Amino acid sequence: MRCQSSPQGRIRSRPRRAAAVRAATAAATAGALCALSACAGAGALGSGGDTINVLMVNNPQMLELQKLTAKHFTKETGIKVKFTVLPENDVRDKISQDFANQAGQYDVATLSNYETPIFAKNGWLRSLTPYTRKDKGFDQQDILPPVRESLSGEDGQVYAQPFYGESSFLMYRKDVFEKEGLKMPKRPTWPQVAKLAAKADSAERGMKGICLRGLPGWGELIAPLTTVVNTYGGTWFDKDWNARLNDPAFRKATKFYVDLVRKHGEAGAAQSGYAECLNNMTQGKTAMWYDATAGAGSLETAKSKVKGKIGYVPAPVVRTKSSGWLYSWAWGLQKASRNPDKAWKFISWASSKEYEKLVGKEFGWANVPAGKRASTYELPEYKKAAGAFGEVTRKAITEAEPRNPGVQQRPTIGIQFVDIPEFSDLGTKVSHEISAAIAGRQSVDKALQKAQELAQEVSDDYEGRGR
Repeated sequence: MRCQSSPQGRIRSRPRRAAAVRAATAAATAGALCALSACAGAGALGSGGDTINVLMVNNPQMLELQKLTAKHFTKETGIKVKFTVLPENDVRDKISQDFANQAGQYDVATLSNYETPIFAKNGWLRSLTPYTRKDKGFDQQDILPPVRESLSGEDGQVYAQPFYGESSFLMYRKDVFEKEGLKMPKRPTWPQVAKLAAKADSAERGMKGICLRGLPGWGELIAPLTTVVNTYGGTWFDKDWNARLNDPAFRKATKFYVDLVRKHGEAGAAQSGYAECLNNMTQGKTAMWYDATAGAGSLETAKSKVKGKIGYVPAPVVRTKSSGWLYSWAWGLQKASRNPDKAWKFISWASSKEYEKLVGKEFGWANVPAGKRASTYELPEYKKAAGAFGEVTRKAITEAEPRNPGVQQRPTIGIQFVDIPEFSDLGTKVSHEISAAIAGRQSVDKALQKAQELAQEVSDDYEGRGR
């Protein structure tokens, strides 16, 4: 079952009064913060004339975009772009505040497929469907279906355009495996990966068998852990919104993950996230790494010490056919924007086929912000540069099933997250408990006992009686 974009596809049960109270409190707090920072009249600070304001995360691909904008986009259109670039946690907070208040300070912001449907439901985003219908050159149908549909609202309208998309897969050192006489299955299971990690541990001086995220955060530790939970048969909530973090399958998956990283994972695993694991893999400190497909571009750059030494296989499974997550950094247009048409021109350029080709020429084809367009995977230049990982990435994204990632019905969409506003806070709190187990400060059972109590608070707020 693929991701559906029908109005019925993303029905959420109505929050109970406690949730409404929390939402009202959050809104009031945001309003107070806005007043303190003099953004109550932020609409006046918004862009006007031939200038738009863009708020975006400081990922490498975005920084490359920033370098190319004036020289190409502004030169061609006359539209100036003022960028505000912040780390992920900071940018999410700023985006939420500006869009929730419809302050209009920023025309465009980088959103993920987690925030987009939530923001759309709250009326904070302008639908991009009218633009895509008129702008035939943009080729909306070229966007990979799971990515396209994950950025749609309950009304079937598209509310964000992807800058790049990703899934997750397993990366491994082919040369180390060959030297140690190890063979990676074409579609590995997690138990097989655990055995390989044990054998690859210390294959080279200072090398660990595998790197897995242990850093607290709903977008750090929780992302890969939840894919493991899904394929082991667990879920955060059942179809009726009952919290299930103390179920046997959830416990078995979490114990497996914690044991694997404690026995054969990187040093300081409880404080290691995507960036740390990428560095470990690049520096030859780990034999395997399970994480975002986007990491492959960095591993295969001309300056990488491990270029050409990495093999890529699908995300490991246990009970499901696939288990890779689905994520996208995308461009959302604030409803309060004073320059929506000019903002669309920027969005359509930054998400276009032409922009990908520009990056290929300027920064190398392995750096193309791919994972969003089917046509990218037909480009000879990209196929050559991304030969080791391109097709595995495309297949991981197209096989992702955000509405059916496990073995049971879910109350809402999401693979590595649960698409409700409360999840960012819940996931982060739970991640601290699991990270403490990775650090050896408490048992997995104790961590999940606390996690279940946290999830139950959210469960109690939803009349989850079916999808």
